[in-house]
Amino acid sequence: MTNTPASTHPVVKPLLNYREAGKLLGVTERTIFKLVKDGELPNVKFGRSVRIDPDDLRGFIDKAKDGRGANHVS
Repeated sequence: MTNTPASTHPVVKPLLNYREAGKLLGVTERTIFKLVKDGELPNVKFGRSVRIDPDDLRGFIDKAKDGRGANHVS
């Protein structure tokens, strides 16, 4: 087993819950729930917990800006 410094491991961004994702987008938790349910916003599931990857949230925003989706957010 090799001992590698922690700096060589990629940094993992904390996943967001519905409230945090909604706050970043300026929408309610319910809107985030609907976007996830409708398959418009990718998510990560751990048992009954659902989280949003910040990179997926960024992609969602970029698609909305390009007019390729996100009918729920203006």
